[in-house]
Amino acid sequence: MLTDITLGQYFPGTSFLHKLDPRIKIVATMIFIVAIFFAHSLASYAIVTAFVALNFAISRLPAKFIVKALKPLWVIIIFTMGVHIFTTPGDVLWQYGIFHITKEGLYQGALMTARLVFLIVFSSLLTYTTSPIVLTDGIEHLLNPFKRIGVPAHELAMMMTIALRFIPT
Repeated sequence: MLTDITLGQYFPGTSFLHKLDPRIKIVATMIFIVAIFFAHSLASYAIVTAFVALNFAISRLPAKFIVKALKPLWVIIIFTMGVHIFTTPGDVLWQYGIFHITKEGLYQGALMTARLVFLIVFSSLLTYTTSPIVLTDGIEHLLNPFKRIGVPAHELAMMMTIALRFIPT
């Protein structure tokens, strides 16, 4: 069961994304995470979908890695969809007792579920294409300016990388 979990694992390769500086990949992932929270329309989600698909194509990783990244979190994804479907007020499409499904709930549920899937897949792409040592170095370089105010950049980078490495476990 746990052998199928790919979240947090590195897969060696020679693609453009594999060779890209880890700081650029980390900053791009952070920008993507912020940007996905500003997406509210179907058009913006189409752009995000195209961006994620393009990055996976550039990485030359098998498409099955997307499914493997989502596999350990399917319960959370379904729960997210269910919460929005059954709790969002609006035009009722179906009702049975206290349970009701609304048009707005389906729409919000689909968008929130897609947002969660995009966050997982794009974050997984970072770990798929960046080795743990290189990722640690990239995080440390990004945190170096904070050393002036006493932030232990090396220790924080190491803790973040260890946490990422042990996600599958």
